[in-house]
Amino acid sequence: MAGMRRFREELAGSPSLWWATLYFFSLLCGYYVLRPMRDAMGASGDAMAVFPPGLLAWAAGRGVALQDYTLQVLFTGTFVIMVLLQPVYGALVARFPRRVFLPVVYLFFIACLLCFYWIFHQAVPGRGGLFFIWVAVFNMFAVTVFWSFMADVFDNDHAKRFYGYIGAGGTLGALAGPALTSALVGWLGVANLLLVSAAFLAVCLLCILKLRPWAIRRERLHHDVSGERAMGGSIIAGLRLVWARPLLRALALLLFFGVGVGTLLYNEQAAIVKAFYPDPREATRYYSLIDGSVNALTLLVQLLLTRALLRRYGVAPALLIPAFAILAGYALLTMSPLPLLVAATQIATRAGEFSLGKPGRETIYTRVDRESRYKAKAVIDTVVYRGSDLTFVWVHKALAVFGSRAVFAAGIGVAAALAFAAWRVVRAQRNLPDEGSAACRQPAGGAPEDGARG
Repeated sequence: MAGMRRFREELAGSPSLWWATLYFFSLLCGYYVLRPMRDAMGASGDAMAVFPPGLLAWAAGRGVALQDYTLQVLFTGTFVIMVLLQPVYGALVARFPRRVFLPVVYLFFIACLLCFYWIFHQAVPGRGGLFFIWVAVFNMFAVTVFWSFMADVFDNDHAKRFYGYIGAGGTLGALAGPALTSALVGWLGVANLLLVSAAFLAVCLLCILKLRPWAIRRERLHHDVSGERAMGGSIIAGLRLVWARPLLRALALLLFFGVGVGTLLYNEQAAIVKAFYPDPREATRYYSLIDGSVNALTLLVQLLLTRALLRRYGVAPALLIPAFAILAGYALLTMSPLPLLVAATQIATRAGEFSLGKPGRETIYTRVDRESRYKAKAVIDTVVYRGSDLTFVWVHKALAVFGSRAVFAAGIGVAAALAFAAWRVVRAQRNLPDEGSAACRQPAGGAPEDGARG
């Protein structure tokens, strides 16, 4: 396969690509080891395992059975924690150089996993809800930090060449993580899987150390502000930047509506599957076919199309194709909300986001200043993302009483807003300066200059 051959050639000539791919593989593999545990906690019928006894008693005293609103409560809690942590992350980024705050973020997550290891062994009440929220926070911040760092390591030209391949490494990690969980959970038990995930995060730390010289080298080539010095500025600068800059506002809207269409589809899909496949085995088979198809299509597009589209046409196709595919899918679902069509739309939505939308957005961040790259991007990827999740999980609950067609009809409007936001991003990013052609001709994969080891 030409795509695989080109991938091997790029890996052989680019050690930075190799370490970046290993980094993303390890990060997503570690996350997907945890995700089945998180989902099991979110679907648990044991209220004492999910919620603290005090919260259950408080809700019962007001006539509310908290277990009837498990996902809504957990999504709300996730959003609140994201908002509270944003200034903490802003302070860390502002006051410490890259060589400090990047390892600190991952060391903190490793320490959390060790704490959960003890909590699960002790069967502490409320562990399920706490773990569910923590995994969501971990995923958002760890992946955001990863892509911010990649924008330090690779310039715009190399991002167009490499981001599809790096994304493919993440897809392979997303495939390996659940397989590891399935293979090891019977042997190790649930709690010990937390140590497996911690080991993958330790590999991420090694990759950060190996990639740091390339980040320094890129900054020197392009005369960028060094990430080896503290960034400074306000700890809430990210919020101000998103509000003030048209491109960042457009990116925030793109993510808000992109998450919104996915949340509406995910929740309504659950209701449709419950009606058409009451047998848990049939429902599990349906979901597994979707997940397998998403991963296969994502990997295929990442290896064969993403690089070519980004290099030849820029970010426009990567952002607009998924948006219009989702719009078409919702229009068809409004006319015929059948499980097969739901599955096809779900596959197109998720595969388009992973293989095109995400690399397209991340490429844009290679052309903005470091404060936008770390602070504003963190706001968009965490607060805006979870804010959309929270908004549309409740919107769906309100629309669901009118049936599937009403949900999908509303989804057409959200998908249209997504397409408009994608168009705004494409227009706004054209005003960004391209990095110098001389610098872009420098090989990203060669050995770093001696001075870059600083």
